Amino acid sequence: MTRQLTAIIEREGDGYVALCPELDIASQGTTVAGARENLMEALELFFETASAVEIQQRLREEVYVTQVEVAVA
Repeated sequence: MTRQLTAIIEREGDGYVALCPELDIASQGTTVAGARENLMEALELFFETASAVEIQQRLREEVYVTQVEVAVA
């Protein structure tokens, strides 16, 4: 079974941080691809070791990633 999850990746210092907002799990890497792969591994490990109750408690079913335009001074 597979599940589609969100990965938000941003530069932090000399590397990249990847976050899955549905489960509030993060990882990092030296490249975008590395951060993404490390996040996937962290998520797989979570699903392998977490109880069904923990997964249900942490999982946010609806996450929206969008952009907004605001005025800046």
